[in-house]
Amino acid sequence: MSESGHSQPGMYGPGPGRRRRRRRGDRDPAVQNLSGPSRDRDYFPRDRRDTSEDPPGPVLQKTPIILAKPPGDRPKPVQGVSGPSAPDKPIMSIKAREDATKCGPPPETSAPVPGPGPGPGASKLEREGQRPTQPVYQIQNRGMGASASSGAVDPVVGQSKLIAPEKMKQSIKLVDDQMNWCDSAMEYLRDQTDMLVVGVLGLQGTGKSTVMSLISANTPEEDQRAFVFRAQTQEIKERAGNQSTGIDFFITQERVIYLDTQPILSPSILDHLINNDRKLPPEYNLPHTYVEMQSLQMAAFLFTVCHVVIVVQDWFTDVNMYRYRISCAALFLQTAEMLKPSTPSASHDVSGSSGAEDGAEYYPHIVFLQNKARRDDFCPPNLRNMHSVVDTLMAHSHLKYKGTLSMLDCNMFPGLGRKYLESEVNLFLLPPQDSEADDGLTKTGCGSSPLFSLLPGYRGQPSFSSVVSKLRSQILAMPRCPLSHTILTEKNWFHYAARIWDGVKKSSALAEYSRLLA
Repeated sequence: MSESGHSQPGMYGPGPGRRRRRRRGDRDPAVQNLSGPSRDRDYFPRDRRDTSEDPPGPVLQKTPIILAKPPGDRPKPVQGVSGPSAPDKPIMSIKAREDATKCGPPPETSAPVPGPGPGPGASKLEREGQRPTQPVYQIQNRGMGASASSGAVDPVVGQSKLIAPEKMKQSIKLVDDQMNWCDSAMEYLRDQTDMLVVGVLGLQGTGKSTVMSLISANTPEEDQRAFVFRAQTQEIKERAGNQSTGIDFFITQERVIYLDTQPILSPSILDHLINNDRKLPPEYNLPHTYVEMQSLQMAAFLFTVCHVVIVVQDWFTDVNMYRYRISCAALFLQTAEMLKPSTPSASHDVSGSSGAEDGAEYYPHIVFLQNKARRDDFCPPNLRNMHSVVDTLMAHSHLKYKGTLSMLDCNMFPGLGRKYLESEVNLFLLPPQDSEADDGLTKTGCGSSPLFSLLPGYRGQPSFSSVVSKLRSQILAMPRCPLSHTILTEKNWFHYAARIWDGVKKSSALAEYSRLLA
């Protein structure tokens, strides 16, 4: 080992095998005009001094020198390129080494000296036999800091976010026949807030599942066995049974959630409870009380978690009969509205039934759908009477039953002005599905005439396909008001709905109403 003050062999000393002892006061003639720190910094390359005999003590930290071009003249860095194929002039920053007694070399001498092995100025990785994965001077993201590296997105994660959500082909259970919550719908939901939730209520056999299938994913021309919500089979119709149990869930690619429920006040469910000796929950003494409370629980649940609730009815002979049926429906809806849990906030318990304390109470839009409507129902006088009856019965309700759906806007009644229906409510008429096959011209033999074959047959009502299409457009155009005091994503809605369902089952108001019925 050479003594302190002796120069090391290298490119600046004499040739190999020749050593000249230099006195402490002697200087190289090439650097006699340099003195002080500038001489050490500009002349001596990195790792030329042997610091084994440097006296201990505090060492002055030297300010790093950053050499960079203006932002406009900087070349764009090439990702994943290192070594000889790196950019010619990258943005370099010279940092002070950890050993402050060693001075860094000037930029013009930063290139490594070619040779068979690592020289004295090689990095620690090169001396240990490992090649660095980046150049000696790393490219810095100036002004970005640590957030630039931490904000990098994994390509696999980025692609997974761009993949289209899985498409559902059949509905799944959200609430089973035992009124228990199911978690199978969670895998179809995403972290986005642009969604619409549509629920349905109705008596047994009114066509709730068929209507929900037609406005969600199916067309009238398809076989009903392929519908997303299973309709009643012929066998179930013959024994007056019900097809749907609990609450079924389906979500479309347009992020519209549809909830199909079991029939309210169903006689087949009551018959099943009585004849099969099913055990009732301890809080219910009579089967009919349990069936009615199940219906009110589902209605109160939909009124809290849905943007739109469709009330399906069918078969009436005259306005007076319709008045009686809509009166029963309005009474049921207003009872469910009274027992509806309050809109919860971040600190509000959903099991309570009092009004919201820190915000406006939420109420959904109600649509009265008259399924299997007859030709006389499309007569303007009868249509006006229907709107008047609904408006009178729902006048004191907080449910949004008017102002968001109109048959006149669909041009279903050409020439009929808006002034004709002064009290227009959210009422929609749907003709029978098999009405398109009944062509009066064909029955009379006029269909064989070339002239009449070019003209559509007069039915006195719009076609079933056109009405379904217009109903779907009206439903999808419904306002999407916030369901709670906070913005909900699809996954947050699922957890929110689970809390609401648990709160409805444990509601003190519903329990008190059940005791009054008994």
